Formats: sequence, C-alpha cells, structure tokens
Amino acid sequence: MSLLLIKLAMLAGILTPLSAYAAPDGCDNETRFYAFSWAIADGCDNAPRGGSSVGAEVVLQTSAHTGWLRIHEAGLTKFEQDRAAILGMAGGYKVEFDFLETVGFEEDYQRDKPYQSWGTEYVYVLTDEPKFISLQHVMVMYFKQEDGSISEPMVMKHWRQDWTYQDQRLLEYQFDNKWAVRELPEQEVAGKWSQAVFQVDDSPRYESIGEWQHNASFSSWKSATTRRPLPRREYSVRDDYHLLEGFNRHTVTRYGWVQEEENWKMVVDDNGARDSVQPYLAKELGVARYQLTENVDFTPGDEYMEKSGPFWSAVRAVWAEHFADNESLLLSKTYDGMPLFMPLFQGASESEPVDGKASEQDLELIRTTISNYLKQQSEAG
Repeated sequence: MSLLLIKLAMLAGILTPLSAYAAPDGCDNETRFYAFSWAIADGCDNAPRGGSSVGAEVVLQTSAHTGWLRIHEAGLTKFEQDRAAILGMAGGYKVEFDFLETVGFEEDYQRDKPYQSWGTEYVYVLTDEPKFISLQHVMVMYFKQEDGSISEPMVMKHWRQDWTYQDQRLLEYQFDNKWAVRELPEQEVAGKWSQAVFQVDDSPRYESIGEWQHNASFSSWKSATTRRPLPRREYSVRDDYHLLEGFNRHTVTRYGWVQEEENWKMVVDDNGARDSVQPYLAKELGVARYQLTENVDFTPGDEYMEKSGPFWSAVRAVWAEHFADNESLLLSKTYDGMPLFMPLFQGASESEPVDGKASEQDLELIRTTISNYLKQQSEAG
C-alpha cells in the first residue's frame, strides 16, 4: 500500500499500525488476540480491529524523562507542578491505543470487537504561557514493507490539546455536530485547568475541567463527565448510537504518560436528550499509553511543523474568532462530499509562508473553507 493511501486510510480512522498479541491455545497463530477477550467471550473470534500495517521497531526509553524530573523539583508551588505536568506530555512517543466494550445494556447485546493499534508521534509545545499551554500531536510513521525495508516517513497532523487555568468559558459538545458555550462561576474553577481537545482540522471535539493531583508516584488530572462526538474508529463503522458520554484521565509517569477513558455509548433523540427507551448501548474502557522513544527520527515532524506551522496557526486563529463570536456552533460533516480535514490538509501541503506567516491567499482559503462547513447560527441556536 502506498504512503498516500495509508495516510488517507488513517485519516478516515480505518487503518493504523498494529502491535501483535499472541493468540490463545487452539486458535490460529496468525490471529491477533486481545488480552481482555478471554474473560468475556469464548472461541477464537476475538481478534481486535484496527488495521494490519506493520511499523518499524521502536526502542523505548527506560530512564525518567526531564518532564517528570521537573515536576518533582524542590520548592515548586502546586500551580508550577500543574504546568510542569502538562508540559511533561511533550516529546516523542510510541503510542498504543486499546478500546474495549466491557458491559452491554441491550437485551440482545452483541459485544463489538475491541480496537487496538499503535503509532509513533511527537507532541510539540505550540504555546507556553503562564495560564495557557497548547500541545500539538504530529504522527511520524515508518512502515515495514514486504521486502523487509523501512518506508520513507509518513507525517500527519494529529489532534491538539489546549490547557487553560481557571477557565470560565467551556465550549461543550451537545449532539449532532453542535457545540455550545457554558459559563462557569469563579469558585467552580478555582485551582483547576480546562482541557480542550481539537480534531485534526482544528475543529472542536470536547472540553472539560478538572484538577491536577501530584504525588511521588504520578501526576494525574481527571475531567468532569462530558459528551463527545463519535471517534474516527467508530463513526465509519457504527450508526446505532450518537455520542460518547464519559471522562478521561491524564497520568504523567517517569517514562511518559497515559490517557484513560471511561465512556458510555449514548443514544439521543432529535433534541439531544437521552433516549427514553434505550439511552445507553454499552460501556467502553479505553487507554492510550505514551512511552518515550530512543530511536525514532522525528526530524520529518519538525520539518512539517516549520513549513505548515504558519498555515495551521492561521487556521487556529480563524476558529478562535468563531469561538469568541458565537455562543454555539453547528458544523456540517461534509461539504461537496468532503470532510473538513481534506481541503485544509491540501491547503497546508501547498502553503508557502511569507515572512513566517500564512499568506493572504492561504488566509482567504482558510476563512472560506471553514465558513463552508459552518451552518447558520440560527440553525445552531
């Protein structure tokens, strides 16, 4: 498969590099096996979905990273430790993704296959201000080809996370590609950080608030319960539920960090209220493990950020204008048959910065493209 086709498949959420787990006794040795599956279902049909491409071998770092050491420097205030923990998520990682439905609530519930994949990505610090930190994830992938050789690097902008201290204005997901602002009182956000998560095209995904906790073993932040759109791994293959409701926890350790999720797969009516007959289909657990690497060359990611950074900075600025000017947003899933990431990724690949900034032509492209996907505010209200 060509790198272009691999990239498009990854953006569509249907293909990612996969680490192999041993098959149980009596099953085909070629069958991939998910560790939790034996406790839930018998037989050999427990292989996870998530792709079949093979990544290059990765050597993991075994010493405590500088971000972890910074958190535990003597004399830091709680606020300084919070900032150090967030900044400690930057760096180059092997990331393993595991998702498993653990409980079903339907009468004839059939558990969906687990999802499992891995990749390599670098987390860049876009902004480091006293009360605001922005982290951009960029995948830098090397694939093992049929002849045993390693492919040229495949670079793809991934998700972004913005952290704001004592944030009183959250843009929360509602349902059916609609987001709305919720204002929080000052006392409710005291000492807390919001985390806003954005999709690959910098459109919103979800936002919540929580407080960092630190001890000698780990630093951890847990969100409040929030709604989220279906993830890419689901919306292309599932149409029996409408959104996820749950929370996520970020835990920074000596060797990297872990994101854990506990999600309920929710069905809602036309007004976004829980379905009265069957509000939830299943419960899902998810974990993404970020462990620092020693042998992955992330230079292509640096080069991508240098070339396309001004373009994506302009994209973020245009989105910020819409977030500031509107109490709600309603986003079309496609325009002219294409999802939003496609014209923006194409624009980023063709952009030529002028004096370190996006050109006027790029800025016009960005404004027009995002406007094409935003429905009228009267529809969103």
